[in-house]
Amino acid sequence: MTLIAAVRSVVTYVAMLLYIAVVGPLGLIIVIVFKWKRGLYALGHVGVQLALSLAGIRYRVTGRDHVPPAAVVFCSNHESNVDPPVLFRALHPQLHILYKAELHKFPIMGAVLDVGGYVPIDRENRERAMESIARGAESLRAGNSFLIFPEGTRSRTGHLLPFKKGGFIMAIQAQVPVVPVAVQGGRAAMRKGSTIVRPVHVSVRIGEPIPTKGLTVDDRDILIERVRGAIRGMLDQGTVWT
Repeated sequence: MTLIAAVRSVVTYVAMLLYIAVVGPLGLIIVIVFKWKRGLYALGHVGVQLALSLAGIRYRVTGRDHVPPAAVVFCSNHESNVDPPVLFRALHPQLHILYKAELHKFPIMGAVLDVGGYVPIDRENRERAMESIARGAESLRAGNSFLIFPEGTRSRTGHLLPFKKGGFIMAIQAQVPVVPVAVQGGRAAMRKGSTIVRPVHVSVRIGEPIPTKGLTVDDRDILIERVRGAIRGMLDQGTVWT
């Protein structure tokens, strides 16, 4: 089983490197020359689904009917490296992401993230972080939905880590709802220190939107506790595969 997983992992990594090398520049041309951002996202969805399929990552979603048609901030727990690609596919056709600024350093990826409308946040620099939050709020007001992982890193135990406040401030500034998301099952895909990706079933539960209309930045801690409680409650329900 380990040998099969290792072979699948190598095939997945090679396929993704080739896909990014070939399709990445094509996507940039599509956006820069033709101003067709939707095309870039379509290419992204194809690549992500290809990676998930090759690695044997399957996912199931409940609660899609909770997502309103307007812009929202999806707020998810984070337990594995497979969470971001699964949620990118599962939550929204043009999902923007508030991501760690250090990811911007990777070749091609940084340019693609920029033209895709993603917002890097430098948590080591408060002034720059607040500028990024303001950019994100402006994008939300323009109708773009975002995904945040407020724990800031993966939880090794499955228990929720303390939530960082930036994404919630962004939602309050834009006065858009926060949609809690609980993702489970991905931790078994990659063991600590291993590059082998094992086939897993990932569960995604989408909760009811929590409004921010009328809230101010001073209410951020109250909002955080409401969202955290909603995510914890969905995690306690177990996976949607059972």
